[in-house]
Amino acid sequence: MTGICGLFDAPRLRTLPRTDQEPCWCDSGITVGRCCGPALSRAATAVTAEALMRSRYSAYLIGDADYLLSTWHPATRPASLILDEAQRWIGLTIKSVTAGSERDTEGSVEFVARFKIHGRGQRLHEHSRFVREQGLWFYREGRQDA
Repeated sequence: MTGICGLFDAPRLRTLPRTDQEPCWCDSGITVGRCCGPALSRAATAVTAEALMRSRYSAYLIGDADYLLSTWHPATRPASLILDEAQRWIGLTIKSVTAGSERDTEGSVEFVARFKIHGRGQRLHEHSRFVREQGLWFYREGRQDA
């Protein structure tokens, strides 16, 4: 992310796709090169709250803790983030988006992310809140549903 990347150093568990023409991991229906790829490679920043949420999902999928921490708002960001290597993210569904456009300063995204740990299916249903400061979107906090 422009301006704050490199604050944290964490190894990637998986690599980026070989081409930017592959489908994006966030299930947007568009290619990595037009979706999460530019943000994850730090070539661009997310322009909406939903775009940041999708890129953060993709960062969890590829194990990019640096990106996750750098896009977490400093007021709520943990000091470190240890990703579970056994956790495999397998799908994302956006349920709703409230505000979070290029002109907004706040937005929220409700989503369901599916994953497996040691072969067992799990799901994370969350209402995430995002804020935009100095032109950059940050994940502020999330409330999980059962």
